[in-house]
Amino acid sequence: MYRMKVKVIQKHLGEGQFPTFKEEAPVMITEECTHYLNWLACEINEHQTYVPKAFVCDGKLTRDYNPTELICEEGDVLEVQEIIYAWLIATNKDGVMGWIPAEAVISVE
Repeated sequence: MYRMKVKVIQKHLGEGQFPTFKEEAPVMITEECTHYLNWLACEINEHQTYVPKAFVCDGKLTRDYNPTELICEEGDVLEVQEIIYAWLIATNKDGVMGWIPAEAVISVE
């Protein structure tokens, strides 16, 4: 399967490590995210985080979800796994997977 590669153009530090929350976990929405459309500030299993709207239905996760952001340096090359509302789920050269905003990368292909 072909995956898009991107290069980091803006260092990204993330907001810490999170566990993977299982499908059907309850999600308590606290507010709409004003900076990124279709993202929600929420609480999942006593963790304050953000979640894409598409991952929530009737107050529960519709799929397994880990909100951990990928820590990247400018110039890192990543392999994109999925694109969701202006954020990428990507893997670095060490096989570590996480989220990074699309505005922090450019395509290298």
